[in-house]
Amino acid sequence: TLRVFGKMRCLQFKVVATGSGEDAPSCQPGFSSDRLVFQVDQELLPAGRRVGKAVNFDDCSGHKRTVYMSDDSRFQVDTDGTIKVKRAVNLLDGHKSFSVHAWDSSGKKLTTRVTVEKELRSHHFHDKKSITPGQPETSPDVPVLVFPQSSSGERKRQKRDWIIPPIAVSENNRGTFPQSLVKIKSNNDKEAQIIYSITGPGVDQPPVGIFTIDKNTGRMYVNQPLDREKIDHYTLLAHAVAADGGRAEDPMEIVIYVIDQNDNSPEFTKDTFLGNAKEASPPGTAFMTVTATDEDDPNTDNGIIKYSIISQEPKEPNPNMFMINPVSGVIIIASAELDREQHPEYTLLIGAADMDGAGRLTTATAVITVTDSNDNTPQFTQVSYTVTVPENKVDFEVVKLPVTDKDEPHTPAWNTRYTIVKGNEGGFFNVSTGPGKMEGIVRTAKGLDFEKNSKYTLLITVENEVPFATRLPTATATVVVNVEDVNDAPIFDPPQKTIRRSEDLEIGTELDVYKATDPDTARKQTVGYQLGSDPAGWLSVMKDTGLISVKSIMKRESPFLTGGIYKALILAVDNDQVPATGTGTLFIKLQDVDENAPTIEEREISIC
Repeated sequence: TLRVFGKMRCLQFKVVATGSGEDAPSCQPGFSSDRLVFQVDQELLPAGRRVGKAVNFDDCSGHKRTVYMSDDSRFQVDTDGTIKVKRAVNLLDGHKSFSVHAWDSSGKKLTTRVTVEKELRSHHFHDKKSITPGQPETSPDVPVLVFPQSSSGERKRQKRDWIIPPIAVSENNRGTFPQSLVKIKSNNDKEAQIIYSITGPGVDQPPVGIFTIDKNTGRMYVNQPLDREKIDHYTLLAHAVAADGGRAEDPMEIVIYVIDQNDNSPEFTKDTFLGNAKEASPPGTAFMTVTATDEDDPNTDNGIIKYSIISQEPKEPNPNMFMINPVSGVIIIASAELDREQHPEYTLLIGAADMDGAGRLTTATAVITVTDSNDNTPQFTQVSYTVTVPENKVDFEVVKLPVTDKDEPHTPAWNTRYTIVKGNEGGFFNVSTGPGKMEGIVRTAKGLDFEKNSKYTLLITVENEVPFATRLPTATATVVVNVEDVNDAPIFDPPQKTIRRSEDLEIGTELDVYKATDPDTARKQTVGYQLGSDPAGWLSVMKDTGLISVKSIMKRESPFLTGGIYKALILAVDNDQVPATGTGTLFIKLQDVDENAPTIEEREISIC
């Protein structure tokens, strides 16, 4: 019997029941049918679509509503038996089948099988023999494909608007072969004996021999299990010719889709994935991605992969330091407690499961290295120092300030730099980083003067070359510098002195007083004077007063003069246990005295 649906926009279903034929008890818990078939007029079923209301279950208790459970998460069954689409379903392969479960009053689980298939149009696809609900399915008949024919009854060439419904065959079928798929029928089979044949890949083209056809009946068979991952569909041509040699029909295209089964597990693209997570990163920071593939149909749950984190080692400071996006495989920092100094590496066992996360499971490893950020401040090993520095020393090493840092050695987060933030207002000191990057070296930038300032208190801070990752306190050290008093030499004022005097001054004539002062005021020392250099021997100096007098006659014509100027050095010596000597330079510019009056060579003068 042919069931014609034509262009009706309706939902059809068939109910098939199998039974023993024996007398049934008055009430036996169970579904009204062991198998339900629903036909829909759309290939893509949106979420919320009502498939039908045909699931009837009687638990013999008189309850009108029952709790049902579907083993396909894309469908739900309400308590009144209504089947609805919970998540969008694509009927590209022709149909979807799933089981619906219910429980009787004793807790026994009972099951019926539900199939949702796309409605087949009448002008090509003859339905299976109609099945009466409650009757066993005894006929092995298969769908009948009829060659296209025009409304006038004449043969019609296939056009784009003539769509032959595809045949759907499940891969990995373990049944007995050959298995009947479909029956091809010519409209002229009553007028002439028809010979049927098929051609194309899988028949007479590689892979040869997968499909065959009974030339007399038009019944088409598959001869072995199919593998969707190798070939997901076959396009064949069906031929019908009259036994007497005449052509009965134009060739008809037949498409056989291989229905995917979940026969492949996901496979990670790597056994071990390596990633770097920066410590002190905020939660939600993505830093690496794991990927897996599945050879099953990506348009079905068989090929939809969901990722998960199965385990984490170490589990400190908490066992959920990371999260993974179940769809993209992106691994995200979940805790702000990453600390390289405590746990420099984590190992995650990552799972990839198909069937939207509920199917075959494969695992891989993600090794995460926690990279350093500047989350530890450098610390001085000693917070206060007291040192003594001699006065008048420039670039003198005052003190070395060693520090420690828990961050990654020899990185900008570990290397240090130093600043004198207080006590160096006069610029007498500077601080630099030592060659090992873990100590500050303080030196004098100017000579210190005990008499002006005998003590300095420096406050020094240490930081890294890069800013801290978070707000952290800055370490400081205090350096007390005591200036050591040194016996300073007396100082002449001015250090160089020029006087003008006439030559031929009498011996004992006082020329000048050239005095020096002792800068060591606290020592209360006395200063004595003496000649340091008097090349012509012309001068004498009073030890106590610095009075310089003529010792011998000074001559302007003396070879000890340079440009008419005589140079002498005067020394000022203090009376310290280790005397210090200061030097003053005296320049004497001698003024000429005319000792040789002009004379007249001729005694007689003639006047005319």
